Amino acid sequence: MLRVGIDLGGTKTEGVVMDVDGDILHRERRPTPQAKGYAAILSNVQALVLDLERRTGEPCRVGLGTPGAISTPTAFLKNSNTVCLNGMPVKHDLETLLQREIRIANDANCFALSEARDGAARDAPVVFGVILGTGVGGGIVVNGRLVEGAQHIAGEWGHNVLEADGPPCYCGKRGCVETFLSGPGLALDHRAHGGAAATAQAIVAQAAAGNARAEAALQRYLDRFGRALSVVINILDPDAIVLGGGLSNIARLYTEGREHVARHIFNDALHTRLLRNAHGDSAGVRGAAQLWAADRPA
Repeated sequence: MLRVGIDLGGTKTEGVVMDVDGDILHRERRPTPQAKGYAAILSNVQALVLDLERRTGEPCRVGLGTPGAISTPTAFLKNSNTVCLNGMPVKHDLETLLQREIRIANDANCFALSEARDGAARDAPVVFGVILGTGVGGGIVVNGRLVEGAQHIAGEWGHNVLEADGPPCYCGKRGCVETFLSGPGLALDHRAHGGAAATAQAIVAQAAAGNARAEAALQRYLDRFGRALSVVINILDPDAIVLGGGLSNIARLYTEGREHVARHIFNDALHTRLLRNAHGDSAGVRGAAQLWAADRPA
């Protein structure tokens, strides 16, 4: 059976139809009507699924990737930065609208699954997928199977405290990895040390052009990247780590960043491969479709 993957983001909702070989047959993107609230967002997903099915001429299995995760005790969504989804029975309500079972996972998990099954880390038994963007997330895949954990929070390294006196995080703690390694986190650190207001991408470009404050901010970023990721490696010891999100395009992460990771792990050498993603912005939606294949090895 064909599979529909939906990547539900804060600003856009993307859908694809994937065949059994992992090829994308159809793709469509629509704005996410976040300002109109919960019901409008779900109706948008329903319409997208039905439109994609009409193009295939047959019913499809549906997988959904979304920020946040399903709470084990309540079955409601939690931890989503699309806040109107939090505390809501997203899976149940979408299954009612679509009149079928769906599979749902965190967007970082979908990214990790896609890159582990047929992406940059397709030959690696244990994969940690990293999102470095507006937020920081992660996902774990072992032998082609997604590991979600008892609380559905496996891989959520972005909300481990890196520096206890760091900036406040929306989760209620201070100094989380996300407050430093996200795009807004890099921009905030740059301003806090006397730099002009600038996006993360602009700071990286300024550093490359020789701007001293931008270079200092990037050096702090690389050091924090190394310390934060070394903890993941000490616990999981993955064969490969795949980076995604906008900040994964920082070339120095794969050279100097790797050196910082190696400096902090509990070993005399770093053997884990640090990889660029293969599927780019499509990894999340591909992984959502692959949720229907996640219960068997690739």
